[in-house]
Amino acid sequence: MPSIFDPITLGALKLPNRILMAPLTRARATRTHVPTPVMAEYYAQRATAGLIISEATGISQEGLGWPYAPGIWSDEQTEAWKPVVKAVHEAGGRIVCQLWHMGYLVHSDFLGGEPPVAPSVATAPDEAHTYDGKKPYSQARALREDEIPRLIADYERAARNAVAAGFDGVQIHAANGYLLDEFIRDGSNKRSDRYGGSVENRVRLVTKVAQAVAGVVGADRTGIRFSPNGPIQGVDDSNPHEVFGLAAEMMERVGLAFIEMREPGPDGTFGKATVAPVAPVIKERFGGPVILNCDYDGERAKQAVASGEADAIAFGRPYIANPDLVDRIAKGLPFAKDDMKTWYSQGPEGYVDYPALTQKAA
Repeated sequence: MPSIFDPITLGALKLPNRILMAPLTRARATRTHVPTPVMAEYYAQRATAGLIISEATGISQEGLGWPYAPGIWSDEQTEAWKPVVKAVHEAGGRIVCQLWHMGYLVHSDFLGGEPPVAPSVATAPDEAHTYDGKKPYSQARALREDEIPRLIADYERAARNAVAAGFDGVQIHAANGYLLDEFIRDGSNKRSDRYGGSVENRVRLVTKVAQAVAGVVGADRTGIRFSPNGPIQGVDDSNPHEVFGLAAEMMERVGLAFIEMREPGPDGTFGKATVAPVAPVIKERFGGPVILNCDYDGERAKQAVASGEADAIAFGRPYIANPDLVDRIAKGLPFAKDDMKTWYSQGPEGYVDYPALTQKAA
């Protein structure tokens, strides 16, 4: 069986190792969601990852409700991503852009007071992050069927912009209770049209989005993220093995390069598994590389790849304080601790000032 340090091919992407950087929202863009120069330094520091999956990046203002998160729907945003991608490439890395629509998790403050969209009328639990602090979520309206083509066009535009910015590919965000996940799961999708009800109908939208994005970027440079095995942000499903198994099969038919999935255990840090692992079903029905993410340390990651449980492992929070994570795992060294207070702050502190091992030694 392979080692986590062995190369792997994801479609057209040839990776030098199987340690990926998972998408991490860090809130270092501008209020108008334009990437900033410090983001180039941040990502370049982490370029030894086999692949960097960018932080979640909005496909439209309708779909972006996180303060200081980046978008990729405008020319200005696209131009500002170019030096970020160039810095990663110059450091020897590869980076794909994660395409994000937050669905009912967008607060109306981001939409000029208009309601967010979702598969069905619903209000997310807890509170939203806004520029004026935390607020209760706004009630979402049901996306009309005649709006679906416009939504798909938003994904296509974002995908074209990602290509223009120089990204090596894209990942479609269909996890964590955001719009595509809301359509997939029967706990949030109460529709009675072609996009609701049966499992075939509930995976229709994500399949159409995957086809559209792959048509722009190339299926061999397109991946997708799922989070199938427990409730998250108010979104759940009564039979995740069935619906996500079909979703994986449809992604295989589209020809996507990889599936990366967040699958916590029963004691997951952010969300706990409530059903048996869904990854084996997805691996069987997808057939291509499946990358797992959630609460892995170096040893568990090595074991997961060596046993064939996963083809690669994506690390999220460990990459915050460990820009040289690959080196630390290779040497069996402990991970540095991150400071939660600076996860979403706007300055360089807690962002580009975590030293690599070589810097510490110096």
